[in-house]
Amino acid sequence: MQNCPVARTLAALGPPSAVLVLSEAYFGTNRFGDFVKNLEMTESAVTARLRHLVSAGLLVREPYQEPGQRTRYEYHLTKMGLDLAPTLVSLMEWGETYLPGEEGRQVALRHAGCGEGVTAQVRCAAGHDVAVDEIVMGSPSAAPDGEPT
Repeated sequence: MQNCPVARTLAALGPPSAVLVLSEAYFGTNRFGDFVKNLEMTESAVTARLRHLVSAGLLVREPYQEPGQRTRYEYHLTKMGLDLAPTLVSLMEWGETYLPGEEGRQVALRHAGCGEGVTAQVRCAAGHDVAVDEIVMGSPSAAPDGEPT
């Protein structure tokens, strides 16, 4: 399984509650108390998830200090964490479509620039939209026709 990119990604993400912490970070939460409050998780659970995400390289822990207060820490997304954004958008989109809450859709992601909805899409390097049945798996060194380079 260590050669499987899906298994490696799931190991890096950790338990589902860690993905919720990561989701909060995408939308601007970066202080411990805010993670606890927004996620309604215990302090020990949030601590464990933040430690995991930092050790996986998805978040970085940075000190800050309010005047007259002790040093505390904020958590910010690394490049590796930011690069997971399309995956999170896909999960949110899938969940709202197939597993809506009792009151229907709860979240609508919108582009801040124009206000239109945001969706995740699969595209090839040439910019073509790709349907699932058009995806083939090969080695990274395989040419487009399937012949090794």
